[in-house]
This record gives sequence, structure tokens and C-alpha cells, in this order.
Amino acid sequence: MRPLIVTEFLSLDGVYEEHSPWRAPYDPDDGPFKRDELFASGALLLGRTTYENFAAYWPTATGAFADRMNALPKYVATSRPGPLTWNATALGPDVVADVQALKAQPGGPLLVYGSGTLAQTLLRRGLVDELRLMVFPVIVGRGRRLFDTLENVPLTLLDTREMGAGVLLLTYGPDAGAKG
Repeated sequence: MRPLIVTEFLSLDGVYEEHSPWRAPYDPDDGPFKRDELFASGALLLGRTTYENFAAYWPTATGAFADRMNALPKYVATSRPGPLTWNATALGPDVVADVQALKAQPGGPLLVYGSGTLAQTLLRRGLVDELRLMVFPVIVGRGRRLFDTLENVPLTLLDTREMGAGVLLLTYGPDAGAKG
């Protein structure tokens, strides 16, 4: 079974919004980590907004990271009509069933970059095998929060890493001993 990994940039108060100015003052040394994470993946699993943001940038980017990003198959959770390009396939209306089917296929890990709403769904349904949170030392106060719609999702801390600039990488897995 392929593992499903969710990776998110978060403020201390759980805000995950993409393209947020709160990340700008920080410059963590996350390049090697992000490269290793991407190159170890077998496919990307994205929400529609993240897909559209990525598809607007990566196809014209250059370098090994861009080459890998462009080559990976992408599976997109979307309810919006419209074609997908950039090596992407839309998931059906039952995203959970489709993700379960993808996890059952052979191949490298499924990587969810950002895509907060999709990440919430996958966490709620117990489909996440690893949750990687890059936590920035700032309290934003408002914005879309990753954990607002989640209740009772027990996790086990697997690893911590200081990434520089006060940013911590916290890696969690499902809590196998939790009752629920």
C-alpha cells in the first residue's frame, strides 16, 4: 500500500493559506528537505486551487525540481468543471474512495502539497500516513486554519527538526493506540 503524506506550511495558530505574506520574513533551510520529499514521491494529490496555482507556474520553470514536479502524475480533487492539463487527472465525486484506490496501487508515496481542504478530508477519514507540518514562528490571528473542521484526530509525533529562522518541521503519524 502506498503511503499518503500531507505536507503543510503553518503559522503557530494553524493558518495554512497559500501565498500569504506572513511567511515572507522567514527563510528556513528547507530546500534539501523539499527536494527529497518531492523526489521520493510517486504522485501528487492536490486540491483544485493548489493545482491551478502550481499549473500556472511549474510548466515553465526549469531545473531538476521543476522537471520532477512536471513529470509526476497529479490527481486533483475538484468539483469544478473544466479540463485539467499538466499531467493531471480529476478524482471522481467520491474523493475518499478514489484516494483509497490510489493508495492500494503500487508506486511511491502520494504527496499532498498544501491543499488544506483536501488535507482536512483525508485527516478526518484516517487516510493520512504522515503529516509534515512546517511551523513558522508567527501568530497570524486570522485566516484559513488547517484544524478548524477537525475533531479527535489522534496523532503520534514521529520526528522534529529545526529548519532555521525559528521554523520547526513536525512530523506526525496516526496514533495506532488511540481508540475511536
